Amino acid sequence: MSVKYRAHDTFFIRKGWLSKGVKNIIVDPAVFVSRDANPMDTLGMGANMVKALRYWLLAVGLTEEYKGLNNRNEQKLTLLGEMVHENDPYMEELGTLWLLHYRLAANKEDATAWYFFFNEFRSLEFTRDDFIIQTENYLRELDETVAERSIEDDYNCVINTYIPRIKLNPKKFDPEDNIDCPLGELGLIDIVNKKAKVYKKSSPKKDTLHPLILLAVILDQANGAREVRISEIQTNARNVGKVFNLDVIALTALLYKLEILGFIKVVRTAGLDVIKIETDLDFYGSVREYYRAING
Repeated sequence: MSVKYRAHDTFFIRKGWLSKGVKNIIVDPAVFVSRDANPMDTLGMGANMVKALRYWLLAVGLTEEYKGLNNRNEQKLTLLGEMVHENDPYMEELGTLWLLHYRLAANKEDATAWYFFFNEFRSLEFTRDDFIIQTENYLRELDETVAERSIEDDYNCVINTYIPRIKLNPKKFDPEDNIDCPLGELGLIDIVNKKAKVYKKSSPKKDTLHPLILLAVILDQANGAREVRISEIQTNARNVGKVFNLDVIALTALLYKLEILGFIKVVRTAGLDVIKIETDLDFYGSVREYYRAING
C-alpha cells in the first residue's frame, strides 16, 4: 500500500480555494497543466499554492485526474464535486464541509496523515511528539518509511486544518487575511494547553452534524449491507464514530434522529445492537436529500 505525505507543500486549504479550483476546472480541465495559459496567472496564486490546490481538490474528493490531450493529467469533477458545485458552489454549508472532511479523513492513500489521525491515532489528548511516535510505529507496520520532517509538516497541516488561526495566534490574527481553513468550522480539534502545545480531539457541537450527512457515510461504509452493528459504526476505520470524533452518546442521539426520519431502525436484542437500513438511498442519494432539505 502506498502512503502520501507532504503533498500539500505545507499549504493547508484556504477559504475560497476549493470553489476557485472547481470553477476553473469546469472552464478548463487542463488548468493545472496548461501550456497556453500560466496556471499561476489563471488562479492568481504562487506556484507552490497551485500545486497544493491541485492536490487538495483530489484529496477531498471533488475532482479526479485522467489522461487528456498530449497525455497530460487533466481534472474533472467527481459526482460529489458536481453535486457540491450545483448546490453549494462557495462551499459554505456545514454539511458540505463535513462531506469534504469525510472524504479527506477516509483517504488513506492520498492523505495518509489525515486518515491516520482520525482512524488509527489512539490519543485523545496529544502533542506533536505523540503524533510522530505513533505515526512512525504505524508506518513500520505498513513497511513504509517517511522522513520525520514530512510527518511533522503533515502534523502542523492537520492542526492548521481544524483549528482557526485566531485560536492559535490571536495576537497575529488579521481578519483581512482570509487564511483560515474552512474545515476549522467543524471543531474537531481544540487546544488544551497553548504554551505546551497540547491539543485534543473534540466531538462536534450539538446540531452541527446533519443526520443525512451521517446517513450518507454509514451507507457508504455499509457497502450494500442492510444491517450494521452499532459497534462497527462507532469503532471501524472510516466510519462516522472515527472520522467525526463521535462518542457513544452523540452517535446514539444522531441514530435516533435517523430512526425518527424513517431511514433506519435501531434494534437492541440479546446484547447485540444493530441498525437496520430502511431506505433505498445510497451515499449520493443521501447527499441529494441533504441539499434538498436545506434548500427546500
